[in-house]
Amino acid sequence: MRLTTMTDYALRLLIYLGSHPERLCTTAEIAQAYEISEAHLTKITHQLGLGGWITTVRGKGGGMRLAHEPSAINLGALVRAVEPDFMLVECLGDGSDCRLTQRCRLTRIFKEALAAFLGELDQHTLAELLPPPGRKLPLRPPPDFPIRALKA
Repeated sequence: MRLTTMTDYALRLLIYLGSHPERLCTTAEIAQAYEISEAHLTKITHQLGLGGWITTVRGKGGGMRLAHEPSAINLGALVRAVEPDFMLVECLGDGSDCRLTQRCRLTRIFKEALAAFLGELDQHTLAELLPPPGRKLPLRPPPDFPIRALKA
C-alpha cells in the first residue's frame, strides 16, 4: 500500500504546526522547511481547514495552527480523511471488472490487511510524532541519518 503525496504533506504540515504551537505558521514557511510544493501545500491547508484539523487566520500576520491538541489528533482518522480511496486492487471497489470476484479469496485478505493497517494508525496520535517540549524539529536530518530525506 502506498499513501498519496497529499497524505504525506498533510502529516508533515501537522507535525510542523505541532512543533510550533506558540505561533501561527504560514504555508510558505512550511513548504520551504520541507522543500515541498507550496501550491500543493495550499490545497492541503484548505482541506485540513475545512475538515477541522487546523485553524486558519487570513490576512497580514495570518497563518495556521492546530485546531486540537496533538494528543487528540488520531493518525488513523487523519489518513482516512485525507486519502482519496483505499482501493488496493480493483476488487475492493464494486468488483464489476474482475472475473474472479465470485470465487476469489484475495479480496478478504486485502480487506483484513487494510483494516489492520488502519487499526494500527488508530492507536497513534500526532503527539507521538512531535519532538519533546522545548526542542524544535530539525528541518533536515543529520548527515549520518541512515535514510535519505524525502523529496516530493
